[in-house]
Amino acid sequence: MCASRTPAEWDETFELFVDMTLGYMALNMGQRYLNRIKRLPMHTSIRTGHQYMLELLNQHPDRMFNKIRMYRPCFEMLIQVLRQQTSLQNSRYVTLEEQVMIFVYVISQKATNRMAMEDWQHSGSTISVVFTRICKAIASLSQTFIKSPNFDAIPDEIRWNPKYYPYFQNCIGAIDGTHIAAHAPADVANNFRGRKSTVTSNMLAICSFDMLFTYVVTGWEGAVNDSRVLTTQLEDPTSGFPHPPPGKYYLVDSGYSNKPGFLAPFRNVPYHLRDARRRAGGINGPTELFNYRHASLRNCIERCFGVLKARFPILRYMTNFSLIRQREIAMCCCVLHNFIRLHNRGDPLFDRYGVDGVMPPSDSDSDDDAPSSSGTACDQGANSRNDNNFANDMRDRIMFEMYLNYN
Repeated sequence: MCASRTPAEWDETFELFVDMTLGYMALNMGQRYLNRIKRLPMHTSIRTGHQYMLELLNQHPDRMFNKIRMYRPCFEMLIQVLRQQTSLQNSRYVTLEEQVMIFVYVISQKATNRMAMEDWQHSGSTISVVFTRICKAIASLSQTFIKSPNFDAIPDEIRWNPKYYPYFQNCIGAIDGTHIAAHAPADVANNFRGRKSTVTSNMLAICSFDMLFTYVVTGWEGAVNDSRVLTTQLEDPTSGFPHPPPGKYYLVDSGYSNKPGFLAPFRNVPYHLRDARRRAGGINGPTELFNYRHASLRNCIERCFGVLKARFPILRYMTNFSLIRQREIAMCCCVLHNFIRLHNRGDPLFDRYGVDGVMPPSDSDSDDDAPSSSGTACDQGANSRNDNNFANDMRDRIMFEMYLNYN
C-alpha cells in the first residue's frame, strides 16, 4: 500500500497540474494564432472539384447516376437550358457545370455542407453560395416544366386500357399530398408536426398519368391536412390552380370530398391496392370494383412521389435550411423530376416505378381515409348539396356501367 502524501507533496502536485494545464492552453492558443497568420489551407486534395466533376462525366455512366441521379446526356441538356433561360454563368473559380453538379449532389445524397466541402474541395461559404444560386434558378423554371394538364385530350393510359375506358375518359389527372421532412424554428415546430409527431411540411401535387407533375404547391405546415390545403388553393384566385372544366375531374382519395371536378372513392369500402390484393375472394360487388380501379388509376400520383423521394433523399432527411429555402428545394426536386421524365425515358427510377400497379413505400403521414372537417366545410348550403348529389350520381353511373361490363 502506498504511503499517504504530505500536504506539501499535494501542493507540489497541484502546482504541477496547473502549470501543465496553462502550458497546454498557451500552446493551443499559440497554434491557433499561427494558423490565423499562416492561413493554413484546408482543402489540399490533389483532386479538385472540377477534376471530380470531369471524373464523373467521363467514367462509367452508372457512377454519375449513383452520385447525382441522372446520366450525362440529361445533365448536359439541363446545363444548356439553364444557360438559355436563366442568368447563370461561370463564376470566377467554379464553372456552371460544377455548380449545378454540386447542387444536384447535395439533394441526391442528402449531403451536409461539410460533406460537400470535402468532396468538392471548396470552402463552406462557396458551397452555400453555389447551392443557393442554383436552387433559385431551377425553382424559377417551375412554370416552364410544371404545366397544367391538357383538358381536351383523353390520356393514352386511359384510352388504350379497357379497365379504365370509357369509364374514366373524362379524368385529367390525380391529386394527393405528401409529407416531406422539414426543419422548423422551435416557436413554430408544433405547426409542422404530422401524425407521427415528426416535423414535416405538406406538399400538394397534381400529376398526369404519364407521371409528370402538372401542379405543385409546397411549404404547408405538416399539421395541415391535404383537404384543407386543396380547399385553400381552390379559393385563392392567385394560386394558379388548374380548375377542371365542366364534366372533367381529378381523382382524389377518400380524404377529400366527392364533388364536381373531384372524383373520390366510396368510403367504408376496401380501397387500397394492398387491401384488394390481400382478399382471397377477389372483387365483391360494384363498389369494390369501382374502388379497386379508381385506386389502380390514381396510383400514378403515389408512384410519382415514390420516384421523387427515391431520387432526392433530401426530401426524407432535410438538413437545416430556412423554411423559404426548404420550399424552394422541394420545388426544385419536382422541376428536375419533370425534366428527367421529359428528356430521359430510359431512366432507371421511372422504369422501376412506372409499371401500373407498383406500390411504393407508404407515406406514414398520409391523410388517406381520414375525412376532415375542412374537406366538408365548403360543402354546406343548397347549391353545394346539389353539386355533391350530381357528383355522387355521376360516380354511381360509372360504377354500375363498370360492374355491368365486368360480369
